[in-house]
Amino acid sequence: MTNKYLIVGLGNPGKKYANTRHNVGFWTIDEIARRWNITGEKSERRAVTLDGVIRDKRVLLAKPQTYMNNSGQAVRALADFYKIGVENTIIIYDDLDTPFGTLRLRLKGSAGGQKGMKSVIQHLGTSEISRVRIGIGRPPGRMDPAAYVLKPFVGDDEISARIMVDRASDAVETWLKAGIDIAMNKHNGSTEDQRETLGE
Repeated sequence: MTNKYLIVGLGNPGKKYANTRHNVGFWTIDEIARRWNITGEKSERRAVTLDGVIRDKRVLLAKPQTYMNNSGQAVRALADFYKIGVENTIIIYDDLDTPFGTLRLRLKGSAGGQKGMKSVIQHLGTSEISRVRIGIGRPPGRMDPAAYVLKPFVGDDEISARIMVDRASDAVETWLKAGIDIAMNKHNGSTEDQRETLGE
């Protein structure tokens, strides 16, 4: 195994889905790449990837192009090709069961109802995968969850979503520097929780 880290944001490819709730994982990868000036995007192993360095760690940023439900195909192909162990892998994705405005980092666990994460667990053969869940909340009224995740954020919700993406990017940086336990202690919670912690 190599010492490289695999950082994967889940989403759906194409302009049609670019601004939807289901693509906040992609947004986070883009934000991390922007912060660290990681360029040279390429297509490989059914994903768009960027190779760079964050906090003295070699990283491969990835956005699977398989559509959400088959995300594990790309994650497994990249992990195998680059010989990256699951202990050096983190998955970032939207989560209906996490309240909107809340970040949840976990070392392991089920996918819940998130089909992209379910695919990743199936293809890697383990549920002990570090993950960042970005809370998008449940749909209003009787809206179909499948329709809800494919709708864009609007107004203040879009601003809050961008804040969550910033926080998710911070969390990944902490994970790289100090590990998942410290990242969980520092970044789990809502935007309001974080402001209280910082004394804002």
